[in-house]
Amino acid sequence: MRTLISFAALFLSVALLQLSSGAISPLDALGGLKSGFSTTEVGLLGSSHFLGFFVGCWLAPRMIGVVGHSRTFAAFAACGAIGAVAHPLLVEPMVWAGLRVLTGFCVAGCYTVIEAWLHARVTNSNRGRVLGVYRSVDLGASLIAQLLISVLEPAHYVAYNLLTILCCASLFPLVITRVQQPQISEAPRLSPLKTFRVSPLGACGVAVAGVTAASFRMVGAVYGQQIGLVATEIAYFLAAFVLGGALSQIPVGWLADRYDRRWVLIVVSGLSVLACAGTVIYGNESRSAVYISALLFGMVTFPVFSLSAAHANDFSEPGKAVELSASLMFIYGVGAIASPLLSSYLMQIGGPAMLFVMIACAHLGLVIFGFYRMLAGPPAESRRPYRYMPRTSFILGRLLRRGQRDKNKGS
Repeated sequence: MRTLISFAALFLSVALLQLSSGAISPLDALGGLKSGFSTTEVGLLGSSHFLGFFVGCWLAPRMIGVVGHSRTFAAFAACGAIGAVAHPLLVEPMVWAGLRVLTGFCVAGCYTVIEAWLHARVTNSNRGRVLGVYRSVDLGASLIAQLLISVLEPAHYVAYNLLTILCCASLFPLVITRVQQPQISEAPRLSPLKTFRVSPLGACGVAVAGVTAASFRMVGAVYGQQIGLVATEIAYFLAAFVLGGALSQIPVGWLADRYDRRWVLIVVSGLSVLACAGTVIYGNESRSAVYISALLFGMVTFPVFSLSAAHANDFSEPGKAVELSASLMFIYGVGAIASPLLSSYLMQIGGPAMLFVMIACAHLGLVIFGFYRMLAGPPAESRRPYRYMPRTSFILGRLLRRGQRDKNKGS
């Protein structure tokens, strides 16, 4: 218990940051539509978020090396606060897109700082407990953030002020903590092409995960409104997706550690195609059907990133885990940047169902490529344990790999 209390400042900062950043995407979607934005312009906001996230992932380690953890966190959080509070000043799609670059930049940088801090401070004896609490706090705050949409008025300055307050509040626990800052670590090299050569299926799976998560989380609120949901129902719809993803991690991890991960990834992606089809056909017949379809969709699509990362790590060279994690985040970011804009454009010309048609096509392609890889070669000779990987920063990959290395040394 004392160990977890020593990390309380980090966990509180994570919760406050997630409450702010997790709510701004659906709030922007609903506020943009209320203000006359087109569906494609709302999608542009989601793509802009991931553009900022993409840049922040790689700039944050270098900033940590120059000014330290606390100052880096403060700088990124300030960007997020500016990006949130400035929304009501000028309600224009391109202005909001620029502000969303700042909020995505904030999320990537702040999570990199927190996970780097965790990486430096946990030990082999407390790693499981600390990471378990960290994941629970992150998912729990993400779930609550979706529900905030039921009480926040879209395109209103009060809503953005509240999110700004939460973002600013995330500064206090980290910058005033008495725990000494960790030593600066070296920034990893980025080799996405090498990652594709090492594990083509893992790289493609991560890209599909980027397409899926970014499309749904950034444009899902638009889909909900187009099928007739009100703000409170949209909040439940998005929260059901997050809840489904949280519930599926343990059973999918159990399967991934006992069977060929290629088969598990193929099955999960195949179920994702069925979930998309079921959502299009039956998902809007009743409010219960909407929530159940979102829950099932989250259960089968959420684990794709962790499964793909675990499969790629099975083929990684010793000592290259951090570089691999960084490259996987790069590939994830490429898919995440493009997909909200593309999915929103398809929805604008073809209706709300096109969101799930696009996602289904991505997963169908992954299933086909998975079968091809099954024919191309045998599974990995040795497998590392499956771990739930939040899509926050590559630092978490370093943290999980160090725990496995320490465990192996002790055995």
